[in-house]
Amino acid sequence: QVQLVESGGGLVQPGGSLRLSCTVSGVSGLIFRISTMGWYRHIPGKQRDLVANITAAGQLNYLDSVNGRFAVSRDNAKRTVYLQMNSLKPEDTAVYYCNAYFQLRTYWGQGTQVTVSS
Repeated sequence: QVQLVESGGGLVQPGGSLRLSCTVSGVSGLIFRISTMGWYRHIPGKQRDLVANITAAGQLNYLDSVNGRFAVSRDNAKRTVYLQMNSLKPEDTAVYYCNAYFQLRTYWGQGTQVTVSS
């Protein structure tokens, strides 16, 4: 059974930083290595948006509003993908979800709440 488990969310002041982690189980290391991993976020009342993703080749893609502040990375040996979030703003407040596409199926983590507030 494939599972994506996120961690690292919480409450942070504007300008602060958080690092989210998403660890995958239930897939082989090879499948993980060749798959694109992504982070999405859902703000109440809005659609779920792609925040960042990283391909197997290491290509990075970012939502315009986070480009330059967020950084996505992966550790294939640990089957883990990270989202380093710096210079956080109140508008970054959302539930953040890890996303993976393995063997023709899409998988989601349970989500982790990020709240940016003073």
